Amino acid sequence: IFPWLMSRLPGPHKKALACYDVLSDFTRREIRMHTERGIPEELQDFIDFYLDHIEKSKDEPKSTYNEDNMIYSINDLFLGGSETSSTTLNWGLLYMVANPDIQEKVQKELDAVLGPSKLICYEDRKELPYTNAVVHEIQRFSNIISVGMPRVCVRNTTMLGFPLKKGTIVLPNIASSLYDPEQWETPRQFNPGHFLDKDGNFVAQEAFLPFSIGHRVCLGEHLARTELFIFFANLLRAFTFRLPEGVTEINTEPIQGGTLQPHPYRVCAIPR
Repeated sequence: IFPWLMSRLPGPHKKALACYDVLSDFTRREIRMHTERGIPEELQDFIDFYLDHIEKSKDEPKSTYNEDNMIYSINDLFLGGSETSSTTLNWGLLYMVANPDIQEKVQKELDAVLGPSKLICYEDRKELPYTNAVVHEIQRFSNIISVGMPRVCVRNTTMLGFPLKKGTIVLPNIASSLYDPEQWETPRQFNPGHFLDKDGNFVAQEAFLPFSIGHRVCLGEHLARTELFIFFANLLRAFTFRLPEGVTEINTEPIQGGTLQPHPYRVCAIPR
C-alpha cells in the first residue's frame, strides 16, 4: 500500500526488494532483446504482445501500456507463479505422507488410466477424476493465501448489510470460503471427496476460490492449475513418498507469513 515508505525503512524486507530489483533487471534485458529484433508478424510471447499494444496505443493520452507497467506485469507473473505453486506442492507431498491411503488411490488411478510411456498433459485430468480432486483439495485445505490482495471500492455500495464508501480498502477473506461449513462436508479435514460425486466423477465447487474472484482474479490461475496437476501427477507416478525411518509425527500446522508455509520436513521419495 505504501511502497515508497517500505523502500526507505530498514529491515529484512530490504533483501526482498533487492531480489525484486535483480528480477526487474533481467526483465529489462529481455525487453531490450525483443525491441532490438523488432515485433514479428506472428507474436510469440507476452513481451511481443505487450510491445505491440504499446505501439498501437502510443497516440492515446490515457494509455497505461508502457515499459514500466510491462515490467511490473512480468514480475508479478514470475513471483506469483513460482512461489505459490511450489508452496502448494510442498503441502501436497506432506498431505500424501500423512494420508498414504489417498496417495495409493491416486497412484492406482494413474497406473490404470495412463500407459507407462505416455506423457501427462492437463487434458488428462478429465480421465483422472480422483487425482484432479486431490489436487483441488490440496489447494483448498492448504489455503496458502488466506487473505486476498487489497481492493478499493470504486463507488458506494452495501455488502451483507454493511455500507462501504467509495475509496474503502477491502481485503477478501478467501479462507472464509474455503473452510465454510455450509459448503464443505468436512471443512477442517483433508477430504478429496469434496470434489467427487457419488459415482466418483469430478465436481467443481462454487466455494472453491483459492485464486480469489471477480475482475481482479489471479492472472495466473490457468497456468497454476496446469502446473499443479502435471507436476503432482508426475511426482506420484514416479515416486511413493514416505516419512524417513524413525519419524512418526507430522506437523501440518502452517507457518504464518506472506503465504502459509508448511514447517520444514524430510521425506523419502521411493522410485516405483
